[in-house]
Amino acid sequence: MKSAKSVNAILICAALAAATLTGCTGLHADVHAATPATALPGERTYSFARMPTQGASSDHAQFETALRDELAKQGFADTADRPAHYVLSVGYETRLAEIGVGRSDCTAGDCGRQSGAPFSLFGARAYHRHTLTLRFFERVSGREIYKVSAASTDRDPDPLQAAPALIKSALAQFPFQAPADWRVKLRMDEARGVPDVVSVQPLDR
Repeated sequence: MKSAKSVNAILICAALAAATLTGCTGLHADVHAATPATALPGERTYSFARMPTQGASSDHAQFETALRDELAKQGFADTADRPAHYVLSVGYETRLAEIGVGRSDCTAGDCGRQSGAPFSLFGARAYHRHTLTLRFFERVSGREIYKVSAASTDRDPDPLQAAPALIKSALAQFPFQAPADWRVKLRMDEARGVPDVVSVQPLDR
């Protein structure tokens, strides 16, 4: 049987873990430009590259609609009547978030939290990690010109709920230049029901 001191220690640790995750789940997203760029050369036209499962998914169609609207603000057009300069690959996933202890002795490419079990305190809904990845390829050469990912954490398992903030964040600077990692803070416009970018700052690693 655990002592009262042991029980209190467990409760404190659980509360700290919950507080840590809560602090990470404000309206923001972390952006990683795996292929930073100063510009995307050539005509700003694109067509979507779809996996067979994506073509049959209504969720993916909604992702593309939201993404198409944001890209239009960057001067990009989805061309259907002629070949586009770029082929755009869109990938996204939602998985249970893991908690653990951050490491300061990590090597390049191996940083982040240590793996742990999905966390749910006293029956609360578990946290979920949403990730959106955009890859721009030149249609003629097949060369990848630009790759950027945006990730956020919240309690909603529905990827479509996270999509507007992820898309806004991934395109908050277009394209993102070096350094590779950024924190995009957003604020929900209650009247329009969409997030707006508040700030874009490089992340210290």
